[in-house]
Amino acid sequence: MEPRIDLMQNELGGKLAKRLFAVHTLLQQTGLSHTTQNLVMLRASQINGCGNCIDMHAKEAAAEGETATRLNLVAGWRHSTVFTEEEQAALALTEEATRLSELPGGVSDETWARASKYYAEDQLIALVTLIAMINATNRLAVTLNQLGGSYEPGLMSAVAAG
Repeated sequence: MEPRIDLMQNELGGKLAKRLFAVHTLLQQTGLSHTTQNLVMLRASQINGCGNCIDMHAKEAAAEGETATRLNLVAGWRHSTVFTEEEQAALALTEEATRLSELPGGVSDETWARASKYYAEDQLIALVTLIAMINATNRLAVTLNQLGGSYEPGLMSAVAAG
């Protein structure tokens, strides 16, 4: 499988990608921890089967000090002991918001209440925006056959700055 379009080599694609990265940069400046953001982006990418994004977010998280044990258990977070209750609430919200078409009522009140227990309103806005953005990015990367395996930590920040 070959990439269909090199997003960064296309003028419009490059402009759009930089704007997506700019939102990511803004989210990094919110009160939502980088650890939680990395876990959320990795989990949504796993659900969506986006090898490019799984590669990117696992490597970025590892570069920021995330342990291999926790990274390996993100897909099975419900059946592990390594995530805080706050992180579990974010992962539950991520899963429901990512699987909207599978859930008749969308995100459940129970999941929202659980997240609201740990996150202030601004953090919830950041979390929901992060979930929406990673889902959009996953769909873009999967549709364009952007392949995982060659990402180098720090590349996303360099693209956003350039």
